Amino acid sequence: MMKTYEVNFSEVLDVADANLIEDFSCPWKEDSIPRTEFRAVWNNDFLKFQFDVEDHDLVLAEHSDSGEAALGSDRVELFFASSADLTTPYYGAEMDPRGNVYDYEGLYHRQINATWSFDTLNYSGTFHEGGYSVAGTFSLAELKSLGCLREREMITGVYRAEFSHGEGEKIVNDWICWVDPQIDPPDFHVPSSFGKFKLV
Repeated sequence: MMKTYEVNFSEVLDVADANLIEDFSCPWKEDSIPRTEFRAVWNNDFLKFQFDVEDHDLVLAEHSDSGEAALGSDRVELFFASSADLTTPYYGAEMDPRGNVYDYEGLYHRQINATWSFDTLNYSGTFHEGGYSVAGTFSLAELKSLGCLREREMITGVYRAEFSHGEGEKIVNDWICWVDPQIDPPDFHVPSSFGKFKLV
């Protein structure tokens, strides 16, 4: 049975009204992982989301291209799928806390169209002691037009790329997810990494 998150209605999009996702894991790492929290609410027009993460070793890549900068950085990620097996398009937004985003259209397996982007994604990040937050909105009309929102349900992936500095200039990559895809090596671009959002 697909893991389900109930997204509460909030007319003013106040994430204080949201249910909390905190049961994230890093299935490919035996050590404990830093705290990761996710909340979302909806109203008649928008889905609002917020990530709050613990991160004491930020990696923020410098690149003139926003997508490349995001891919080299600590970031949070949301995927929305138009079918459970990913044989019809799914859509990803990988967001770093500085405002860089790598968004795209994909098909299984990793057939990525990086020229595609969300029309209505609006988000910002903030840094705080010991970590960062990322919050923003998607238009429900856009998610519906993409075939991802149907009868108040969405097939959704919630992820975090947790980077840290290793020896020398080495960057250590850890991959944190809401749903354990139960595969090795790490890969979020598979059907088993998705859960379901239900708008209630």
